[in-house]
Amino acid sequence: MTVIEAYLGELRTRLDGPVSAKRDLLREARDGLNDAADAYRDGGWSEHDAQRRAVEDFGPVHLIARDYQAELGMHSGTRTLWKLILGVPMMQLAWELARKWTFGEWSQLAPTPGWYRYIAQFTHGSVFIVPVLGVIALVSMRWLSRRMDGAKLVKTAGVLIGEAVGLNLLSVALLVIATGLIDASRLFLSVPCGILMVLWVVVSVRLALLARRSWRSCATIVA
Repeated sequence: MTVIEAYLGELRTRLDGPVSAKRDLLREARDGLNDAADAYRDGGWSEHDAQRRAVEDFGPVHLIARDYQAELGMHSGTRTLWKLILGVPMMQLAWELARKWTFGEWSQLAPTPGWYRYIAQFTHGSVFIVPVLGVIALVSMRWLSRRMDGAKLVKTAGVLIGEAVGLNLLSVALLVIATGLIDASRLFLSVPCGILMVLWVVVSVRLALLARRSWRSCATIVA
């Protein structure tokens, strides 16, 4: 194994994040190292020494991994936020349209307890609050990117993403549990509504897992 490949192999093991973004960073690193090694070879250095000098110039692997991990964390966090901003309102809109077209008005159902209305209002409000939190998180990340180093920025982003995703997951969980306690059949007013409800839960859990991955990326940044 060459010096450059050994360096890239160690760098690869230190990184955690989206496969495509990780691959792009490693490709850029390889191109830069190869260009530097070519320059040293043109200057009369041997192949091994040219690669060794290129690696030394590039920097210690633990420092490069720290910077790359911060970039991966930001990439993962940004993707999660966009899915949250667009996905949550679309799921709510799709479910409401399916309910109107395949079931009808809520008046067909039996009266609900007063406490359930508060949960329903909280869930419906979250549909608007969560995307707003997502937009605030994106704007904050851009603003803070000019004032924080990569490690601190990605950790702050992880907190903002966690708050938005956590609120969405909480609202969906409360709605499903409360509805199940009153009348589980309300979760499946029609086949399309039932499919969309299951999909909404799956999407919410998926977003929580993506947020967790982003937070895990923060934890792997070498201090």
